[in-house]
Amino acid sequence: MSKLDDRLAELGLTIPDVAKPVAAYIPAVVTGNLVFTSGQLPMVAGTLAATGKVGATVTPEDARGYAATCALNALAAAKSAIGSLDRVTRVVKVVGFVASDPSFTGQPGVINGASELLGEIFGDLGVHARSAVGVTVLPLDSPVEVELILEFA
Repeated sequence: MSKLDDRLAELGLTIPDVAKPVAAYIPAVVTGNLVFTSGQLPMVAGTLAATGKVGATVTPEDARGYAATCALNALAAAKSAIGSLDRVTRVVKVVGFVASDPSFTGQPGVINGASELLGEIFGDLGVHARSAVGVTVLPLDSPVEVELILEFA
């Protein structure tokens, strides 16, 4: 097992299989020493974990967990492109989208689910820049979507 696998096991986590794209794109692209993931939904075993708007039919607390699931799916996409997550030298940026009820303004707290998970997994290498954006709707009526930019060696 790799160092990262050991850390994931300590946290009770595993990197899932790469989620199949729902449209015309690939899960991740490498350029130079960066890997860019496509936006990842909270897919679990090929099924969307939830649908709806945060602040209406989805609670912020549940959405936070879905953001963490998205981050794990993004790591799976990155791993498929670079072979091993042990190669990651820095989480550069997290971009999170939250399908929000018009009155909901807690998008940063929702995307903290992804950010904090990356911090738990990568430690200081997981500290990153970030955007948390509220949107009216996401693909498949997902409540959240996350994409990553990772540096690797």
